Amino acid sequence: MHVSLQVLYPIGDETHFDYDYYFKTHMGLVRQHMGSRLESTLVTKGIAGGTDTPPSIYAIATMVFADQAAMDAAMKASGPVLADIPNFTNTRPQMLIGEVVS
Repeated sequence: MHVSLQVLYPIGDETHFDYDYYFKTHMGLVRQHMGSRLESTLVTKGIAGGTDTPPSIYAIATMVFADQAAMDAAMKASGPVLADIPNFTNTRPQMLIGEVVS
């Protein structure tokens, strides 16, 4: 069964997020260190939280793996990816690991 890892970057009062760095550099590190284990990736940039409501999330990165073993192997290789987070944001990322059901 496919497994997904979603990383959410919440917006806070004194947080920042460098989209250019994230898309050009950080996602390259994801591909470099975790890519051979990934089935697919999708990054969603927050633009609204509803009608006339600002977003509460800067971005959500969704990574899909063939199974739990592939995700575990990717996470073991993710040290440089995790170490890079302070280079583009000071928000505390939230993670959701789940079974892909649809």
